[in-house]
Amino acid sequence: MEDNRAFLKSDWWTRFDEFRTDQQNRLPRPDVQKSTEPNAVRIDLIPPDQFTIGDVPLTTLVKNRRSQRHFADTPLSLEELSFLLWATQGITQVIGDAGINYYKRAVPSGGNRHPFETYLSIHTVTGLEIGLYRYLPLDHQLVVERLDPDLPAAISAGGLSQTSQVNGKSFPFIEKSAVTFVWTAIPYRTEWRYGPPAAKLIAVDAGHMCQNLYLACGAIGAGTVAVGAFDRIKTDAVLNVDGEEEFSIYMAPVGKLAAG
Repeated sequence: MEDNRAFLKSDWWTRFDEFRTDQQNRLPRPDVQKSTEPNAVRIDLIPPDQFTIGDVPLTTLVKNRRSQRHFADTPLSLEELSFLLWATQGITQVIGDAGINYYKRAVPSGGNRHPFETYLSIHTVTGLEIGLYRYLPLDHQLVVERLDPDLPAAISAGGLSQTSQVNGKSFPFIEKSAVTFVWTAIPYRTEWRYGPPAAKLIAVDAGHMCQNLYLACGAIGAGTVAVGAFDRIKTDAVLNVDGEEEFSIYMAPVGKLAAG
């Protein structure tokens, strides 16, 4: 307990002269997006300037924000998925500086480091097969990691097979979602700039991202619930990440809202 509180209370900002960061040592800036295999299948998403959805007053979205665990069988459209991805990690501005691009996104991140990758366990999205996908924010595309009809059950197991009670029946809300967002952290993106304070910043940044997902879901008649309780080792295995340089940190199933 004391160690956990020490992490929350950590105040490296007053001790910045005790260490040098890799940025200060002029080491190369880490990539802001994982690469893909040359023959990987990519899927274009609907560009933000073509969205026809999401025009809901912010006051309405904030007032109605709730965690939702009961989803309808209605699939998400590709436009709705595109909107949710753009709202949580999408690029809003590109700034060039001495041949290096810097990217502003829809959510804040300490030092503009954005240490997350967005994986999608897609279950019922119009035009997409069941499987694991990853969002490429710089390209506003999906890359297919693998097609897998058993993925909904596997990602649910990684989420501790959580359920909610609906009309007296158990509803496995991760497995029954239209899509489950799983975010991984690549800590070095933030460590490169900040060194020891990076861990606390990454935890804070995750909250910014998921709150945008809540609001964006509300704008399209969908719902989500932030899932912090999950089996990281199982989830990392489903995502095929190494668990050290990249590991799962947060999960959020999404679906259209069911009546009642």
